[in-house]
Amino acid sequence: MNEQVRGVLAIDGGNSKVDVALVALDGTVLGTARGGGFAPQRDGVDRAIDGLAPLVEQAAEQAGLTTGRLLTTRVSACMANVDLPVEEQRLHAAIAGRPWGSTVAVTNDTFGLLRAGTDGPRGVAVVCGAGINCVGLLPDGTTARFPALGRLTGDWGGGGGMAAEAMWHAARAEDGRGAPTALSAAIGTYFGLAGANAVAEAIHLGQLPKQRLHELVRVLFRTAEAGDPIALRLIDRQADEITRLAVVALRRLRLLDEPTPVVLGGGVLAARQPLLIDNLMDRLAAAAPLAEPRIVVAPPVLGAALLGLDHLGAKPAAQQRLRAAYPTTKTPNGVGQS
Repeated sequence: MNEQVRGVLAIDGGNSKVDVALVALDGTVLGTARGGGFAPQRDGVDRAIDGLAPLVEQAAEQAGLTTGRLLTTRVSACMANVDLPVEEQRLHAAIAGRPWGSTVAVTNDTFGLLRAGTDGPRGVAVVCGAGINCVGLLPDGTTARFPALGRLTGDWGGGGGMAAEAMWHAARAEDGRGAPTALSAAIGTYFGLAGANAVAEAIHLGQLPKQRLHELVRVLFRTAEAGDPIALRLIDRQADEITRLAVVALRRLRLLDEPTPVVLGGGVLAARQPLLIDNLMDRLAAAAPLAEPRIVVAPPVLGAALLGLDHLGAKPAAQQRLRAAYPTTKTPNGVGQS
């Protein structure tokens, strides 16, 4: 197959991984690829897009397409760290300069999560993975968004934030500035070191990669399950933060008084830790009783592809075929959600 495919090149550029899928207009997945995280704020826009090129080529080769020429009708890119209009514009220009699609759309990856967990452009999504973010959308295109620039704009949590907080409390417990917590010993044991301060020293000296701090989320949950008050408080705060984001987005869109999907995704939520999920569901039920929470376990690239098919006017059967190629979403009780 050497002709341009009428369909979508879907790109999900997450903090920790990138997924690419080439999808025909009838919903058939023709090729896929996965690579490392997408970080234009660190690498620069051009270098970050350069990092996508081998993945696009891999998906194209699976589909039998010749690279170096226009591949498909629509590029639908849902990207992490694309939180401001100017960032969308820069990435749009960079992707449009590649021979990947006749038209290009770039948006934040949380919109991909939202589309993956809904049947149309209506609802709220909260992603809690390496970072945290929330978006909301109405059928007329009205959106609710947050700057999502980390602590500078009031964000708290996600895997990176929770790990940093666990380290902060553990280090202070060790030197006497903070309350005792089992996190100190647990963090040291996990990395085979004396304690949290020894872990901090190893990271500072380059003996331990800083990105491994994300692994401390599992340590945090295990320590909380054993009853540690500080670990429990951090998880409670994360549940509160997710609820606050969802409720504010619902309020902005005037959806608090209507049954509305609230899509939950990202690695922290997809792990379905009962201490977090049960807390979160109780908070949502109290603050937004008509909300319909659902946890997405399908790769977010599904949402990017669905957004592309929406733009091309694909038939419902195409969306159904595409969804069948990926795992379903789940409600909190584990029941499949169409």
